[in-house]
Amino acid sequence: MKPLLLIDIDGPLNPYAALSRRRSPQGYTRHLMRPTGWTDGPALPVLLNPEHGGELLALAGRYELIWATTWKDEANEWIGPRLGLPALPYIDWPDMHGAAPAGTYWKTRYVVDYAAGRPFAWVDDEITGQDRAWVEEHGAGERSLLLRVDPRVGLERTDFDALAAWADGREAAG
Repeated sequence: MKPLLLIDIDGPLNPYAALSRRRSPQGYTRHLMRPTGWTDGPALPVLLNPEHGGELLALAGRYELIWATTWKDEANEWIGPRLGLPALPYIDWPDMHGAAPAGTYWKTRYVVDYAAGRPFAWVDDEITGQDRAWVEEHGAGERSLLLRVDPRVGLERTDFDALAAWADGREAAG
């Protein structure tokens, strides 16, 4: 069984912290979107790099791709098609932005619960050392890769290479 690749959008695929710049980062296109709840004021600007779709599809041979984003199923409407991705399963968060154990990011416990013992790589811009420690303490440390992505930059070649190498090592190990 393939490991899971749990993909956040805002930060890794949409380097939202780069929006304050006059120009989009190289390779990125600005899209204006109106997902559910974004009804007042101007449309939401989202930066996407269409090459990331091909990179993720290449990883689909090694991973089962899963959205791990507050966009939930709307990622399949607003983000996936712009990247050339098929509809992906998503984590339906039981409680978004709620309290989290031991100073962790609110997603962390739900990511571990969703993986349910399967190996997983998680890509997010909010991952900290506390999240890594919590994952380790809850028995998923050896079965996981937590990859923090700079929200000013988004996913880079080295990130895709690290994800491929980790999956290949997991497969080689068993």
